[in-house]
Amino acid sequence: MVEFTRRTLIASSAAAAMGIGAVGAASANDRPDEHDTPAAPYIEGSIDRLSTTAFGAEVTGPFVFETGELLYSLQGPSDDNPEPFNEGGVGVIDDFQFTFNGKNDEFDELEPPRTNAEQGEVQSAVGQYRLLVQTGDEINGGTERFGHPQTPAGEDLADVVEERYEGVGDQADMNFFVPTNDEGTEGYLFTNNETRPGAISRTPLSRDEDGYWQADLENAMELENTAAFREIGGTKVNCYGDLSPWDTPLSAEEEYGHPRVGGLATVSDIVERGSGVGLRGSSEFWNRPNILGIEHALAEIFGEADSWYPMGLSNNRGTEKMAYHLGAEPVDIADGEDTPQPIADEAFPNRYRYGKIVEITEPTADEPVPVKHHVFGRAAWECPEVLPDERTVYLASDGGAKGIYKFVAEEPIPSYDDRTDVRGTLYAMKASEVGEGPVAETDLKVEWVPLGTASNAEVESWIADYDDVTQVDYLETHAETDWKDDLDRALREADEEVAINGNRDYVTDEEVVEWAAQYEERGPAGVDEDLRRIPFLETRAAAKEVGASVEFNKAEGIDARDDAEPGDFIYFGISALGGYMTDDEGDLQFDRVDTGVVYRAELESGYDVSRLEPVVVGPNDGDPESILDESLINVDNVMVMDDGRVLLCEDKGSFGRSYPNDALWVYEPPTSLHVDSVAVSHGGTGTADLTLSSVPDGLAGGRVTVSVEHADVAAITDASYHDALELTAGPTIADDGSTVEFRFADLDAEIEPGAMDVRLASIELEGTGTGTTDITVDVHALDADDGTAIEPQARPGVVVTGPPPIGGGSGGRAPTDLDGDGKFEDVNGNGRLDYDDVVALFDSIEDESVMLNVDAFDFNENGRIDYDDVTVLYDEI
Repeated sequence: MVEFTRRTLIASSAAAAMGIGAVGAASANDRPDEHDTPAAPYIEGSIDRLSTTAFGAEVTGPFVFETGELLYSLQGPSDDNPEPFNEGGVGVIDDFQFTFNGKNDEFDELEPPRTNAEQGEVQSAVGQYRLLVQTGDEINGGTERFGHPQTPAGEDLADVVEERYEGVGDQADMNFFVPTNDEGTEGYLFTNNETRPGAISRTPLSRDEDGYWQADLENAMELENTAAFREIGGTKVNCYGDLSPWDTPLSAEEEYGHPRVGGLATVSDIVERGSGVGLRGSSEFWNRPNILGIEHALAEIFGEADSWYPMGLSNNRGTEKMAYHLGAEPVDIADGEDTPQPIADEAFPNRYRYGKIVEITEPTADEPVPVKHHVFGRAAWECPEVLPDERTVYLASDGGAKGIYKFVAEEPIPSYDDRTDVRGTLYAMKASEVGEGPVAETDLKVEWVPLGTASNAEVESWIADYDDVTQVDYLETHAETDWKDDLDRALREADEEVAINGNRDYVTDEEVVEWAAQYEERGPAGVDEDLRRIPFLETRAAAKEVGASVEFNKAEGIDARDDAEPGDFIYFGISALGGYMTDDEGDLQFDRVDTGVVYRAELESGYDVSRLEPVVVGPNDGDPESILDESLINVDNVMVMDDGRVLLCEDKGSFGRSYPNDALWVYEPPTSLHVDSVAVSHGGTGTADLTLSSVPDGLAGGRVTVSVEHADVAAITDASYHDALELTAGPTIADDGSTVEFRFADLDAEIEPGAMDVRLASIELEGTGTGTTDITVDVHALDADDGTAIEPQARPGVVVTGPPPIGGGSGGRAPTDLDGDGKFEDVNGNGRLDYDDVVALFDSIEDESVMLNVDAFDFNENGRIDYDDVTVLYDEI
């Protein structure tokens, strides 16, 4: 009997497409030749279906406890499902624990749900999904309901706006658990709800005497209803998030309504045209009374042929409810209907306070303290990922024509006693395709474009300049007619003026364009003081102006292992590779993949990322149902477990499968054998480790060769084995230092099954000449404890050898790269950056040792050596 695993199924389908039999067909890993999108679907490793959610619901908010239990949210299920699966909530899978051994051997893959009964419930391959808390449950002594924001007077917003606020509390997403005891058996669960205004619930959890998790709803609370949250303007559409390395939840505001310009257009395009008609995003209409009426108004003013749907409009439909949450009276509601009557109360929300990452500091206090990290930028954040250096944060903005960003703090974030003092630089990704092959074979080269540097306090002061803007200002700033005399006419005049010339109550088009001009001329640090606000308040618009890739389509989860180090992987989910990623414009022009792609990147020195590689590429809707049934479709949340496996959550809706349910998959990546990248000075030495990412079945032994491509740049001078390897041969180093061979055996099973990041050997390299060279790995044999062959993915490293001593070198010492950025700031080679380095570069700027090493000393990054490099180096002191 043929076992139709995912690999054989995809291989068989590919074989059928090519007109050959299934016997001898390529596996999924061999990248089949042709589907709707070439080489798709494709999996580098394997995935297994662990759970399917109830009909209509997404799989969101996965969280794995230290003891291995899995919890996730039931988001937006169908009302027609049987109870309790007809209402959203958060549940845990009882009687199942991940063992963290790197293999999907804790469960047999779940079969797809076939019957109506199976499709109406949450299914799990093992254990039983049990809901802990659900939409509308009474909490906090009966004074609140789960996922329900209130007015300051304690009135439920769902009651204020009646049936027009359907679904409140039904959109649970992020879940993170903060323990309150050493055993991790008690603590608080923090849950996001994607509502407008946003909601973040804190629910006490504890294990009962039988070891099952139980929720204490009596003492649960809605954080958004506290004074501390209202002081920061509340929140909006709290989506996924992260748990920081210092154990504070980070909630992402998925502010789809933030674009000021639609699609790939720029503010410069509008200014050059002299009109924003057809291009304005919905953020420009933020303080318009009854904002959803703008679509009809634009058609009335400009005619159907020239009217448009402002990008992100639907997400701004809750602006008035946010005002009520902050204390404004619902003066715009008459007989249960929305009217254009403007809200004049200064409690009206400030558009620049949303689209932020909200850190819940003091999470176990009676009332936690929220902090909005304004320096992370403003976007439709799906999630942040804070890395273990506590300085580097990667961020994904959801939706079409959006960006991927990075923030790097000047100091570890928890070292700032006052989070408003957190200061650092915000970057936007500029991506380019490596080659022109199919999606599964095309990596993305990544550069990071600096947008600006600031502190949270600085950005807060800039945001506060707009705190008193209300809906009345929309009319009085942009209309000639007094709205009190003729509201309809004033509204029409204001709509036309804003559509053409922009909303002057906020940052203007001219300010954005002037910032971009100064950026190009002077760099991000040289812009006028009053323009420094632009990249933090108008992040997407600023990134587009300076050439970043703002064309990603539904960038979703980002995650790495909690203890990730350089050399480990970070994963990026793109839910649907389409839209502006697949057109003929911009940096990215991929083949379309309707079901999305999961990329991963190797973390480099300083937790940098410079290349994304596809590891899971989905099918398209023209592929056979048999393939769709067994493939990941529209990845949403991504969570990397401690053993390197990855939870992949779906948000697919209906997509041609034989079953309608979203699924939770467990991705088992292939073992990789990688050699470190290393920078060495000219004539100096450095060490690169040879490391196996994981050994799920242990390690018996093997034979491996490491080679340096250009021994005239760097040569292997010495090598040694890991202490756990008792029986070894060599290492054998070639006479010219180009290769070293290792042969080894783990006789006493010192390297246990499930071990991660197993260092096999260390290699010493000497810099013999300036330049770069690849250092590669060839696996001749590698066996597990049970005798099966380990077939790791070999990952090369790079050796960078710096320039030789220059004229000012102290004692003939070679320059060194102090921070791993490829620039050799320590010009005189004394191990630090000081004024003597500036003098040495100045004195030797025309020497061959400098002029022939442009990459090392081009500090202003203009592609040549000039006296401005001296100035830029001085500015770094």
